[in-house]
Amino acid sequence: MTDPWAALRLRTPARIGLGHAGPGLPTGPHLAFQAAHAAARDAVHAALDLDAVEAALALAGPVLRIASHAVERSLYLRRPDLGRRLAAESAEALAACDKGADLMILVGDGLSALAVARHAAPLVAALVKRLPGWRRTPALLATGARVALGDAAAALLEPTLALVLIGERPGLSSPDSLGAYLTYQPGLGTTDADRNCVSNIHGAGLGIGVAADRIAWLLTEARARRITRVTPKLDAEPQKELLP
Repeated sequence: MTDPWAALRLRTPARIGLGHAGPGLPTGPHLAFQAAHAAARDAVHAALDLDAVEAALALAGPVLRIASHAVERSLYLRRPDLGRRLAAESAEALAACDKGADLMILVGDGLSALAVARHAAPLVAALVKRLPGWRRTPALLATGARVALGDAAAALLEPTLALVLIGERPGLSSPDSLGAYLTYQPGLGTTDADRNCVSNIHGAGLGIGVAADRIAWLLTEARARRITRVTPKLDAEPQKELLP
């Protein structure tokens, strides 16, 4: 018998029309769910290959490693507050850097090292092409990072804009989703309401080229208007990919 759900399943990662075997799922969908759940758990607990990511980021410019107070993974998961605070050695290193760049990019492991390993360096390279002439700090490669770690770093580097690229909490269909958080004149008092966010950047979601177009547009508008938050999103954004 023809499966009436088959065509729809090709168009969405959602689990639809799974059927049943008695009171439970059929074996195939059940095993697929278990595999997706395991992939999400692995993504949360995996450590980032810092050497590989640093080498890839270095193709677009200098890289500086930093860390939060969340010194190991289980502590990071239990204490989100520690992931927002710079380790003392990292704060000292940033305090010695030049101040006042147009843009600071922080790449943090977040809740999916897999997302960072796969997508962060290609996205940074695509953004550099779209932002010619922008003065950038060294790319900051952060471990134990929450989004607000970018605010702590920006308080020392004093950039006009900060962009935090970080692994998002894995879903059952996207263990490698990267998020991008943009803030105009960030600092220690910054809240999430002050940011713009472009999320769901991964192979089956928002592609690198489209994400880079959107982020570059938001950064350019934020610098011109001197604000982030919701306002720039109310305008029309570029919808086609301009560069590879």
